[in-house]
Amino acid sequence: MKICLVAEGSYPYITGGVSSWIHTLIASMPQHEFCIFAIGAEEKNRGKFQYNLPDNLIEVREVFLDAYLQEEGHWGQSYSLSREERLAMQGLISGDSDTDWDALFQLMRDKRWKSSTEFLMSKDYFDLLSELSRERYEELPFREMFWTVRSMLLPLMQIVRHELPEADVYHTVSTGYAGVIASLGKHLYKKPMILTEHGIYSREREEEIIKADWVKGYFKDLWIRYFYGLSRCAYGYADHVVSLFNRNKEIQMELGCEESLIKIIPNGIKINEYTALPAKEENDSTLHIGAIVRVVPIKDIKTMIQSFARVKKEIQEAKFTIMGPVDEDPEYYQECLELVKLLGVEDITFTGSVAVKEYIGRMDVIVLTSISEGQPLAVLEAMAAAKPVVATDVGSCRELLYGNEVDGVSGRAGLITPVLDDKEIARAIVLLGKNPALRKDMGETGRARVLHAYTHEQFISQYTELYETLKEKG
Repeated sequence: MKICLVAEGSYPYITGGVSSWIHTLIASMPQHEFCIFAIGAEEKNRGKFQYNLPDNLIEVREVFLDAYLQEEGHWGQSYSLSREERLAMQGLISGDSDTDWDALFQLMRDKRWKSSTEFLMSKDYFDLLSELSRERYEELPFREMFWTVRSMLLPLMQIVRHELPEADVYHTVSTGYAGVIASLGKHLYKKPMILTEHGIYSREREEEIIKADWVKGYFKDLWIRYFYGLSRCAYGYADHVVSLFNRNKEIQMELGCEESLIKIIPNGIKINEYTALPAKEENDSTLHIGAIVRVVPIKDIKTMIQSFARVKKEIQEAKFTIMGPVDEDPEYYQECLELVKLLGVEDITFTGSVAVKEYIGRMDVIVLTSISEGQPLAVLEAMAAAKPVVATDVGSCRELLYGNEVDGVSGRAGLITPVLDDKEIARAIVLLGKNPALRKDMGETGRARVLHAYTHEQFISQYTELYETLKEKG
């Protein structure tokens, strides 16, 4: 069976999180062949893989969102678009719920124009956008509307026009551009499609756009509706939608996904790899705090640093080890280093990419301060290693640490705090730091919960069954 996994902004260019999930899935299913349709941001990253690719990964098809910058076109061409084509394109721009994606796929891949740029410089496109602006966006300056919509459509059209590998199943690990490409696979080859949504992509884009300086206020709603429209495309084409936990399932339903399509399959961890880990020395009285995290804004490393500054005032013998790559956003990493210096905080170490299992056994507390998450592997790793966790109330963190009605283990495996609240995060760390018995009890609860509900074997077994079901359908 050949499975085409569609990944956006993750595997194989970035380690951790969704990328680790993809790598584990492929490596654990040698009975299947996989190909990756990898959507990256910039052409300069071509071929810069962060993983040794498994033998059953037979192809990586690389596409980059900035490729349209190399395209050329001529103004004023006329292609005599049909009414159906005009309405489909207008629906995409407006983020309408009834957008005809079959018509859009045919339009965007049409051979009448040599490139997406050529289409977006045509008289037909100018006319349909002018009509839409008069009818629905009269209050927006048309010149700015034109260039804003062009920047929205160019990357999407460019990747949709790219050749897509033929496969038995198309499996996307998010909505957005990746979800559209997997939908295209189903459209072209009439093969089943799976969507696994780790976080809610459209909600994450909305948060980013609201905060963004590059989008003028009156165009923010247009961008937000556009990304919700891309998500509806994936929900509409999917044969199965996998959610990692119940709250995300509820959000997917709110966004228009049919409940009957949704199946919950949690992440899993190879728990046996987290036994007999290197431990701290018995006479080591230092409180060792750790974070398994990429140093990027969405992980909110700055709040992590600020909270540790508060912890140091309560527990002088405390050290913080931040384990994870620092090169994904060099500017943000430098800002974090400057904040450490500004606050005069000692005993913070950024390790860069490391073998986490060589460190985690020496930690007393693991911390996650993310602004947004799905079901973080970092928390599962900490629980498997019997380490208590302090995590912000995002994604499935509350469910992982406090339990739910189906995981079979009562009790808490850590403490949940508000997002962006360095005071409460520090308070939780100090509480655990001063209470070794509580740390031990929470650590044992976490390990028991992973054993019962979040093992690697359970995770792979459920996806194996799902693929086999679709093989029969396909």
